[in-house]
Amino acid sequence: MRVLVVSGIWPPDVGGPASHAPEVADFLLAHGHRVEVVTTADSAPAPRPYPVRFVARSVPVGLRHLRAAALVSRRAKENDVVYATGMLGRTTAACLVAGRPFVAKLTQDPAFERALRRGHYTGSLEDFQHRRVGLTAALLRRARDFELHRAAHVICPSGFLAGLTAGWGVPPARVSVLPNPTPPLPALPEWTPGSTLAFAGRLTAPKDLGVALQAVAACEGVTLRLAGDGDERAALEARAAALGLGDRVEFLGALGRDEVLALFRRADAAILSSAWENFPHTVVEALAVGTPVIATAVGGVPEVVTDGENGLLVPPGDPAVLAAAIRRFFAEPELRARLRSAAAPSVERYAPEQVYGELERILEEAAR
Repeated sequence: MRVLVVSGIWPPDVGGPASHAPEVADFLLAHGHRVEVVTTADSAPAPRPYPVRFVARSVPVGLRHLRAAALVSRRAKENDVVYATGMLGRTTAACLVAGRPFVAKLTQDPAFERALRRGHYTGSLEDFQHRRVGLTAALLRRARDFELHRAAHVICPSGFLAGLTAGWGVPPARVSVLPNPTPPLPALPEWTPGSTLAFAGRLTAPKDLGVALQAVAACEGVTLRLAGDGDERAALEARAAALGLGDRVEFLGALGRDEVLALFRRADAAILSSAWENFPHTVVEALAVGTPVIATAVGGVPEVVTDGENGLLVPPGDPAVLAAAIRRFFAEPELRARLRSAAAPSVERYAPEQVYGELERILEEAAR
């Protein structure tokens, strides 16, 4: 089988798709398939055992989108199936022109994400599904439905997102729930008990990290280390300074996958204060290295984090409740030990061979 993997981000970028897309490409290559990649990048990606073609992000947005669609279309003609982990609109158009099937991997509601990022909507994900919205947001919803209805198959990492997809009219037979797999683990540092929380991911508005900063400020002696970058970084650094957090908060910038895993391993707990989520890679990563998670109960997070078993769950948008959960975690040694011992076993069912084996089957069916 010849597979073209399309991803909007790629290492050294930070974020779930930047981890997922190379893992998929490596898995398929190891199982005897021919693989190539199309992405966008600031500069030429590091060499891989398969071609990684890119469109430079220095190209103006509209022209960049056109070039990416044209590149995907040209490469799709040389492949049996396209696997899109991003650039859904461009992939749809390219595959219609090339006459090739594509499988779409969703990480969120793409219409909601676009509307939020461009300032056309400010409400919740749930309200966005049915509430009357402005013309631009309504057109984004129509574009999302058009794109997904033309996919040979849609993959969702959570039952939560699969439920939303059914509401967009995608037939259930063409939707599969495939969770994000556990990462391959490098040699990890020893964990020494302390009072450290860790976060890794894009520093963007949906992560609602201001809530995490406020919660940490209310927990004496607790420190927070944040890996990642994004358009909220400057505002978050200013917020941390305004809260008087000083050296209790450290912004580490973008880290590689193994560095993120080591960061989680050294931490007492991972923290996720998101206003909405699908099924975050970082939750699985933290649990896989044996670190419990303190998170907001949004989207697909409760499908992997069970309150009181491998982590603690709180409602979104409430710094006081999150702070109470953090204080409880550090004040109860028996709870902390129980959550930590259950962390890694709780994600054993997400073994890569099992998850990517099912993805391989879906791609082969689409290619036929």
